[in-house]
Amino acid sequence: MAKFHGPKIYGTVTVGERGQIAIPVELRKYFGIKAGDKLFVFSKGKEFINLIPAGQFNEFLTNMTEMFAKIKKDNPDITK
Repeated sequence: MAKFHGPKIYGTVTVGERGQIAIPVELRKYFGIKAGDKLFVFSKGKEFINLIPAGQFNEFLTNMTEMFAKIKKDNPDITK
């Protein structure tokens, strides 16, 4: 599966009456997403929506935990 290296616009999607969207084909190919794959969906407030392949969710959590620990170490006053 490809690693994401930065922002890229893949087009737009339209939300259907049942709340469904179609993921653009180029994005599906890039991430190897196939019919039947499960994705975790989460957001931070109303700022953005993220989709993460279920099989990569643990790796995502590990990377985020490491990143937050580094930020906290480099900026000890950040949580005050």
